[in-house]
Amino acid sequence: MTGPSRLHANAALTPRHRMIVVRLVVDDGWPISEVAARFQVSWPTVKRWVDRFRAGESMQDRSSRPHRSPNKTSQKTTRRCIDLRLRLREGPVPLACRLGIAPSTVHRILVYVHLNRLSHVDRATGEPIRRYEHDKPGAMLHVDVKKLGNIPDGGGWRYVGRQQGEKNRAATPDKPRNKYRDPLMGNACVHTVIDDHSRVAYAEIHDDETARTATGVLVRAIEWFNARGVTVERVLSDNGGAYRSHLWRDTCTELGIKHKRTRPYRPQTNGKIERFHRTLADGWAYARCYTSEAERRGELDGWLHYYNQHRPHTACGNQPPFSRLINVPGQYT
Repeated sequence: MTGPSRLHANAALTPRHRMIVVRLVVDDGWPISEVAARFQVSWPTVKRWVDRFRAGESMQDRSSRPHRSPNKTSQKTTRRCIDLRLRLREGPVPLACRLGIAPSTVHRILVYVHLNRLSHVDRATGEPIRRYEHDKPGAMLHVDVKKLGNIPDGGGWRYVGRQQGEKNRAATPDKPRNKYRDPLMGNACVHTVIDDHSRVAYAEIHDDETARTATGVLVRAIEWFNARGVTVERVLSDNGGAYRSHLWRDTCTELGIKHKRTRPYRPQTNGKIERFHRTLADGWAYARCYTSEAERRGELDGWLHYYNQHRPHTACGNQPPFSRLINVPGQYT
């Protein structure tokens, strides 16, 4: 049995040249050693090709796959491993104990079926998460709010340590207190809007997450997307108070867009913006030691420009999100 026509990286000659070698030996009577020296291959290799030719076999490389694999994991065990992973959501070691096989074998099975990460499994149902993507920019916008603790003057505890962070926090002038702030430093509410198809993001920082603030961000975000040739059709939000308000409903009606909300207690439905918030936190919010909240807020626009126009995104074929928008002024600047 012969394998596919693709040769391995270190193949000495192509099948056509192997046939030339064989013809020199079989038809022209050249000694095998002389042909081998001329084509700079070993004489056993030339003899093997000649024997194949005389037996009527192909000059293609044979498959290296064994004819039998007596130690191969059975289909029954593989199916049971997948079933236990979906039902119990246990790791390779507990599953290996249940199945009586090695943890490395369990891991190999889970990698093969793309279940090696629990993030690939819906926590509520245990079923694999079905990925989706709308077919054009503007077909769906995801909106949400990411709350971050304000950074005290001198730096926060993540970089200067708990003790110094508390000192900086106590020394920072108190902010006006209201129900949207913690008792001392307050919060930064990052209102984010991300396009489902292109992953292009828009964000603003405010001190609250009221309906008036959220609708203002939505209006400006849609104007921003419209200026880049994107017509917004729908917007998806969670069930926060701002998104259940009459003001939000009326604003969506005036803008001519349809509003949808996620199912309660199912943040996976709005997973794209949840994942963006992780990228936002790693790439901007906690990327370095900011000495004040004003310094961090001043870096947001620059980071958004980098994210949209320069940072490779795996969902966009390792191209930046702006690559999925067509004929945008300043798209690659």
